[in-house]
Amino acid sequence: MGRYLGPSCRYCRREGMKLFIKGLKCETAKCQVERRQRNLAPGMHGWRRGRASEYAIRLREKQKVKRYYGLLEKQFMRYFHRAERLKGNTGETLLQLLERRLDNVVYKLNFAPSRKAARQLIAHGHICVNGRKVDIGDYTTNIGDKITVKDSQKSAKRVKQQLESNPNFTTQNWLQLDREKPGATLVALPARSDVQITVEEQLVVEFCSR
Repeated sequence: MGRYLGPSCRYCRREGMKLFIKGLKCETAKCQVERRQRNLAPGMHGWRRGRASEYAIRLREKQKVKRYYGLLEKQFMRYFHRAERLKGNTGETLLQLLERRLDNVVYKLNFAPSRKAARQLIAHGHICVNGRKVDIGDYTTNIGDKITVKDSQKSAKRVKQQLESNPNFTTQNWLQLDREKPGATLVALPARSDVQITVEEQLVVEFCSR
């Protein structure tokens, strides 16, 4: 499976906004988007002057979503074609499918500091869904699914340390967290308002439908 091995902050600089790829570091002064001298697009010349074309505007929206959830191009297009086949607004359905990814759910439960760390936690076998170990980050969760931590001292300790490191963290309404176990249940599907990145999903649909 392919994966991006370059500098993560390059993505945030290119999109001109925080994508929270590195978790808590993105909220500190070390964030390169916050540092004035690095608040430019990557490369020698930084941002190009001139007005962006209609194509460029739609491309940036698509790249923003893809990088926010940590996907490669083929993975993203699979989600788009799947959203096209489902009923309802394609853009909102696409974002809902991405929100339901297991790595995103684990991150939003504060079991891991970032989506990348959540994928590692899942790949190493620390997360179970409905009592069964799932080691695939793009597993699609459904209403009623119970996400728990593997029944081992090492797994529980790792997740509890993360929960204790951010005690003021609050979960979204579609997730019901039990800090004691620790574990959680999906009580509803994520709504459009649960997507925390600013994006115009219709532009993403227009770009991918070319």
